[in-house]
Amino acid sequence: MSNKIKFRKTQDLTFTDVLNQRIQEYFQSNGISPKGNFLMFFKVFFYLTGFFGSYLYIYLSQDNYVASIISWILMGLFTAFVGFNISHDAVHGSLSKYPFVNKLMGYTFNLAGTNKYMWKILHNVIHHTYTNIPGHDEDLEPVSLIRLSTENKLKKIHRFQHYYAYFFYCLTSLSWVFKKDFVTFFQTKLGNYENKKHPIREYFILFGFKALYFALFLALPIIYTGAPWWFCLIGFVAMHLIQGITLAVVFQLAHVVEGTTFPMPDENGDVKNNWNIHQLNTTANFAMRSKLATWFFGGLNYQVEHHLFPHICHIHYPSIAPIVKETAHEFGISYHEYKTMWQAIKSHTRMLKILGNNEYLPEHRLAS
Repeated sequence: MSNKIKFRKTQDLTFTDVLNQRIQEYFQSNGISPKGNFLMFFKVFFYLTGFFGSYLYIYLSQDNYVASIISWILMGLFTAFVGFNISHDAVHGSLSKYPFVNKLMGYTFNLAGTNKYMWKILHNVIHHTYTNIPGHDEDLEPVSLIRLSTENKLKKIHRFQHYYAYFFYCLTSLSWVFKKDFVTFFQTKLGNYENKKHPIREYFILFGFKALYFALFLALPIIYTGAPWWFCLIGFVAMHLIQGITLAVVFQLAHVVEGTTFPMPDENGDVKNNWNIHQLNTTANFAMRSKLATWFFGGLNYQVEHHLFPHICHIHYPSIAPIVKETAHEFGISYHEYKTMWQAIKSHTRMLKILGNNEYLPEHRLAS
């Protein structure tokens, strides 16, 4: 198989042109910017306040271990919510019309222990370009014990992965903080992406922010909260378990569910669809009617709209989703959605069982 992946640029361009024109007309006719509005900046204030507030209360709770562990757990949730609502949009350049605001808010990723620079490469460049393409989309290979693609080697233990996968999902953010950023930073090739040269400043940012993170969330609590070191360590792990499962589940529901496809390029590296249709075939929405899901998950329950228009702030996804859905149906193109988050979770669990037993077929009907 060719290492160079190419999408068909000539196929169904009418759909792409019509969809882009309709989305552009929506913003123009309503006189609004596709970037963040007042509600978005309120969300920035709300989630950063929750994040720093829960961090502060770890110190204020002192010897109240119940209040302290609750604070650690809340911080795990707010860290995930900051990632969904602020960091994610900022690194895509969609949070604000001002580039310096996006750049500044993007460093909330680093404050959460991950690395903004590597996230942009792995997510913006690789995942958004090669979505659900085995061997090229890094999100399909979390750990060897979880099989998310028929192209990955099948192991005997995979037949049980629908039972144990969620445990490993809990470890997602711990892996990012301690391992993934370092491994991928020094890895010369990531799928179809050449990863050989990094700006010198990124070496300092990677190690500098990691040191700052461990100082803020391990060293300082151990020194100043008055709690034993082992309790602070328990709190730190509890924070990451909550953060990890929240992050992993939301991201998995977008692509590894019944209905989405995992297209393999041919021997020349050609993918049969153009990029826009590829995104619709490989991506799914969930809980679109839930305002709470949209509020907490930063619009990532509208993954179809996000993958088609990552430069548009997630605040606008509920408004443009009917346009995308109607246009897709008009051209006979799939539009995957699950009515509730629970339905999407059940579908993902079924997919884990199917892939663990090598029963996956190229096309699945969307199940509820």
